[in-house]
Amino acid sequence: MFFDPMYFLFIAPAVLLGLWAQFRVRSTFAAAQQMPAPLSGAAAARHVLDSAGLTSVQIEPVDGFLSDHYDPRDKVLRLSPDVYNGRTLAAVGIAAHEAGHALQDAHAYAPLAIRNAAVPIAGFGSNFGFWAIILGAIFHAPMLIWIGIGLFGAMVFFQVVNLPVEFDASNRAKAQLADLGIVDAEGMRHVRSVLNAAAWTYVAATLQSIMILLYYLLRFAGGSSNDRD
Repeated sequence: MFFDPMYFLFIAPAVLLGLWAQFRVRSTFAAAQQMPAPLSGAAAARHVLDSAGLTSVQIEPVDGFLSDHYDPRDKVLRLSPDVYNGRTLAAVGIAAHEAGHALQDAHAYAPLAIRNAAVPIAGFGSNFGFWAIILGAIFHAPMLIWIGIGLFGAMVFFQVVNLPVEFDASNRAKAQLADLGIVDAEGMRHVRSVLNAAAWTYVAATLQSIMILLYYLLRFAGGSSNDRD
């Protein structure tokens, strides 16, 4: 199991896609950072939120590079320094995307509710599912292996549900930026490039998780792993 070439064959396409997506995110973000915007990322997000009546949603700076996120529990939008302070199309696009999640929350967008409900079990499955499979293989314990596969599957479910959430947030962001006149038609080209590149990172991560889950299912399907290790 531990040095199975089939494992690397399964995940190789997703890994390559992920590397390409990360390169695209950094390159498109760097290009869009050179394009000025009429508002900072924080100001653009505030405009989007206020126009939707979400004046109670706070916006706070947070450390890190592209660590931007919306916290549905505290109703807070947290933006990284480059996005919070930046008066660039990159900052405005990412800030509007995160504001899109706040709009989803306010409108009870079903996939977001499902994703938020799946967060605890997905986090547990990500941390313990792999080790349960490994220990099950070492100690020839099929039940432990299948528990691990189930936990890992919960994390995969979370990532699959997360895809429409991210795509919808980007669509809301682009619509709001255009409707509110924050970004003109030429600027939207750069915004779309940044958000589309970011979307591919989610696709790559989800594909990799799905392929790993399929590998586990094929590897251990048919009963005990005793005759395979």
